[in-house]
Amino acid sequence: MTIMNPLFRCLLVWAALLAWPAAFAQIQTPASAPAPAASAPRQVLVMLELPKAHYRPDSSYAGSYGDGVGLQARKRVAEALAHEHALQLHNEWPMPLAGVDCFVMTLADGDKRSPAQVAQAISADKRVAWAQAESLYRGEAAQDKALYPTQPAARQWHLADLHAIATGRGTRVAVIDSGVATEHPDLLGQVVLNENFVDDRPLQAEPHGTAVAGIIAARTDTHQGIAGVAPHASLLALRACWQDATQTLCTSMSLAKALNEAILQHAEVINMSLGGPDDRLLGRLIDVALARGIAVVAALGGEGERFPADHAGVLAVASVPPLPYGAVIAPGRDVPSPAPNGGWTLVTGSSFSAAHAAGLIALLRELGSGQARGLRGDLVLDPMGRIDTCATLLRHAHASGHPCGLATLGQTSE
Repeated sequence: MTIMNPLFRCLLVWAALLAWPAAFAQIQTPASAPAPAASAPRQVLVMLELPKAHYRPDSSYAGSYGDGVGLQARKRVAEALAHEHALQLHNEWPMPLAGVDCFVMTLADGDKRSPAQVAQAISADKRVAWAQAESLYRGEAAQDKALYPTQPAARQWHLADLHAIATGRGTRVAVIDSGVATEHPDLLGQVVLNENFVDDRPLQAEPHGTAVAGIIAARTDTHQGIAGVAPHASLLALRACWQDATQTLCTSMSLAKALNEAILQHAEVINMSLGGPDDRLLGRLIDVALARGIAVVAALGGEGERFPADHAGVLAVASVPPLPYGAVIAPGRDVPSPAPNGGWTLVTGSSFSAAHAAGLIALLRELGSGQARGLRGDLVLDPMGRIDTCATLLRHAHASGHPCGLATLGQTSE
C-alpha cells in the first residue's frame, strides 16, 4: 500500500482549497479577529473522602449512586457545606478510583468571591478531603494558513514499514478530547465506545477530536484518506471537550469523568491532547491509570500551564524544540487528518504530535512493550529528542534484519 503518495497530496490541497468555506472557515481565525478568551466556569469541586472499601456501608460503586447509607451521609455534608458557603449544589459524581465523591458547587451570580477563594475556605473544613476551583483546559493546536503539507508524517515515520511489524491490533486507546466523527470513512468501525462527558452539550463530531482519532487509528483499507499510526487499534472516544469558535475547551470535571471511564474500560493508552493548570483530582486519576499499567500521553503546550504533560509518568510530546527534560518530538506540522464533514484537512500543533506518539505506543503494546512506567525509555530518540520509529519498533520486535526505513533511517526532520 502506498501511503500519502504525491498525487494524493496534490488532491488533498486541491480539495481543501475548493472546500475552504466548509472545511476551514469554521476552525480558522484571521489575525485581525482573535477568538475571545473563554473563562472557566464559576464552580468549585468539593471532594469528600470515601472510607476504605471494607468499611463502606454502600453495597456497590459501579458509577451511579444508590441509596447507600454512607452516600446519603456524604450528600448531607455536601448540602451543609453549600449552605454554609452560600453555594448552589449543582451535581455530584462518584470517583471511587480516586477515593472520593466529587460534589460540584456553583457561585451565585454577582458573588464577588473567586472560586479559588471559596475552595480555599472549604478545604479548611475537617469534613473535606480537599476543594478546588473548576479549571479550563485547551487543546494544544493551531490551524495553519498554509495549505500545503511539508513532509508527510507517513514518510517521516515510515508507516508502511512500521505496519509490517505491528498495527496496534488488540490494543485499546482512549481519546479524551472533543467529539469524534465515528462515521468518517477513515474511522468507520474504529470506535468501540463513544461517550459524552460534557454537561449540557449534546454529543457531536468536532474537528479536534476527529483529527486526533484519525492520526492515531485511521483505517488503511479504504483506498482513500490517511493511514493511522495504529490502524488496528480500538478507539474509546471519550468526549470531555467541546469546540468553541476556534478553541477546544474542557473542564476539570469533564476530564475527570473521562479519565475515570478510560480506566474502567481497561484502556491501554490514554491520549490527552490538551493542557492547563495543575489539578489534584486529575493528577490522582492519572496516578491510578499509571499504577494499572496504562500509558498516558499528553501534548506539551507553550510556556506556563503544562499539565498534564508535566505530571510524573506522563509522556510529554511536542512538535518542535526546545524541549523540557523528559519530553519528545513527534510530527505535528501540516498533518493531513479527517474532518467532521467527511473530508480531510491539514492540522498543526502539539495535539497532533501527541496523537502520533499515542499511536506508536499502541504499536509497542501489541509487541508487549510500552508499559506505563519508564515509557520514554522504550523510545529510541535522536539528539534533538525526535522519535526514531523504526529503531524503536525493531528494538522491541527483536527484528534487527527488518528493512524498516532502511533508505531514510534517521531522516526524521520536520
